[in-house]
Amino acid sequence: MKLILLGAAGSGKGTLAKQISADFHIPQISTGDLFREIIKSGSELGELVKSYINKGNLVPNEVTFKVLQNRLEKSDCKNGYILDGFPRTLQQAEMLAKLTEIDVVISLELGFAELEKRLVSRRLCPSCGEIDNTNHAGYNGKCRKCSATLFQRDDDKPEAIKTRLEVYKSQVAPLINFYGDKVQSVSSSGTPDETYSRVKTFLKDLEAKN
Repeated sequence: MKLILLGAAGSGKGTLAKQISADFHIPQISTGDLFREIIKSGSELGELVKSYINKGNLVPNEVTFKVLQNRLEKSDCKNGYILDGFPRTLQQAEMLAKLTEIDVVISLELGFAELEKRLVSRRLCPSCGEIDNTNHAGYNGKCRKCSATLFQRDDDKPEAIKTRLEVYKSQVAPLINFYGDKVQSVSSSGTPDETYSRVKTFLKDLEAKN
């Protein structure tokens, strides 16, 4: 089963991807994680990715796609995978379509007020990329995985959130049209478990058909 997760920042994509991965035994693949891993590897491709990021530039589609293609060729992807953060643009979707056929696209829907509430309280680990939230029980400003000090990204601050969400809306509309009937729109209001319960039933049905 090959899935794509779409959703604005704060909609719960990362949490949902982990839940699906655990239940359906397919890997969660995030381009952000892939970039961090390949940079650590010190490979030629990793150095190329690093050069763009260090200059504050977006990694070009062709380079991003090469990193992703290398990951999809690994053995743990033979039964499917979850793409979190790719594709972001119509061009990326068209490139992906030449490589593989996607089974379902889950589009997480959440109102602006709730997205803003989640984002302003979000904190990120600079070391391992783990995300936490100041509203979570036991939050102490340290990463739960590696104990590094968490920080708030500039684009999670109130003044940047509206612009960020408007950019997302402009990017996702062509993707929704591109994937058509494969898109399943799901409300991510409420708890992560409530969101997952909405998703799990139709994924089980899809798995049975495959």
